[in-house]
Amino acid sequence: MGINLTPAEQAERLALLAKACGLDGVVCSAHEATRFKQVCGDDFLLVTPGIRPAGSEVGDQRRVMTPEQAIVAGVDYMVIGRPITRSENPLETLQQINRSIQGVVQHG
Repeated sequence: MGINLTPAEQAERLALLAKACGLDGVVCSAHEATRFKQVCGDDFLLVTPGIRPAGSEVGDQRRVMTPEQAIVAGVDYMVIGRPITRSENPLETLQQINRSIQGVVQHG
């Protein structure tokens, strides 16, 4: 009784179900992004919390990834909250993140 799948298999099953129901995408860990793009297609949108710039505190997030890693994994929308909002200089932190992402996009 219950679910006899690994967490990764269950997450993939739910993403495919969401796509079959006509949803445009899902909120997921960035760690699932590459696989979800493979099975659901590049047009299936992925919103990912738990994105943390290198050197940032993880906080209560368990499965984190840097913005650069998330871009490479195929994430469409990154949720980056506390590293920006709790920064002493939120604008500078955001600009640093944007520069790091731009470097990956230009060379990736």
